[in-house]
Amino acid sequence: MEDEDCPDLVPIDAGGAEDSESSPSRKIPVTIITGYLGAGKTTLLNYILTEQHKKRIAVILNEFGEGSALEKSLAISQGGELYEEWLELRNGCLCCSVKDNGVKAIENLMQRRGKFDYILLETTGLADPGAVASMFWVDSELGSDIYLDGIVSVVDAKHGLQHLTEEKPEGLVNEACRQIALADLIIINKTDLVSREELNEVRTSVRSINGLVKILETQRSRVDLSNVLDLHAFDSLSGISLQKKLDHVKTTHAHLDKGIITVTFEVPGNIKEENLNLFIQNLLWEKNVKDKTGHTMDVIRLKGLVSIQGKSHQVIVQGVHELYDLEETTVAWKEDEKRTNRMVLIGRNLDKEIIKEVFIATVRGKQGDS
Repeated sequence: MEDEDCPDLVPIDAGGAEDSESSPSRKIPVTIITGYLGAGKTTLLNYILTEQHKKRIAVILNEFGEGSALEKSLAISQGGELYEEWLELRNGCLCCSVKDNGVKAIENLMQRRGKFDYILLETTGLADPGAVASMFWVDSELGSDIYLDGIVSVVDAKHGLQHLTEEKPEGLVNEACRQIALADLIIINKTDLVSREELNEVRTSVRSINGLVKILETQRSRVDLSNVLDLHAFDSLSGISLQKKLDHVKTTHAHLDKGIITVTFEVPGNIKEENLNLFIQNLLWEKNVKDKTGHTMDVIRLKGLVSIQGKSHQVIVQGVHELYDLEETTVAWKEDEKRTNRMVLIGRNLDKEIIKEVFIATVRGKQGDS
């Protein structure tokens, strides 16, 4: 990885939030940045912390990530309480380094509300971003100040396939594959180091795992930040963009051995909320939906737009591992529109026909009029 110059640091004044441009009551979006060691996460974060992009971003670096000049410059804490050391950079960004999941850093950061508009949270190379994402759903106190905006995964164009095809012991998910499965945005980095054919192979592998994800291709982690921020991947605002995506997303086939794939299906009609909950809980909690060979279907990410009885608007379904949420969107069903339910599941051992049959069986007989 290229060595980056340390950004200039200036002392931070915790009490200066009065000159805030942003409303203190506004929720702050959190973006999780994930990716395998060497993919270019740290280069991306250094770029964000040093470029003049006119955005006020608080960046939380993970101590167990790749070592860099920037991270070493931040290890100036007492007693290992690294999250207390917030530094203000000359381009208006804030930065700190942590050795945990970043929640304490965020709680500490909220005392400086008004100095930043976005939070970027780096995970370690092997971290499951789903576990980190779920904290922002579950922690109601945190959830009152911030919301999860999306998961960004950086993939190394040169070594990415090697990570994605790495064999794991039986029952374990390949971490690189999981990161792609959970991502809302993939940045394929170092595209200048591979041929067009190699890049196409990486792109095809990524798409075979996650049929919904947006893909950016870049060199030296240089990206337009407007493509990374304000993804709204986990809130009702994503209903409109999800609707467009669902028109194009197709069920994928495992491009890699024992691969994670994307499965999508559509079932017309209205459904009862309790029956939808039953279907999701069987799949995510009870894990009693199996494929033809008897393997449990392991759902890593779930998204959908459904028509719930008694609701005039489309309802968005979001799931990460065992956690899921239903939220009414701003998109109303039109009078003459045929109501329908569209689901996208990303995971292992997924069989589209079986999942669709289970879905229909769970809502059949108790379905409303379409």
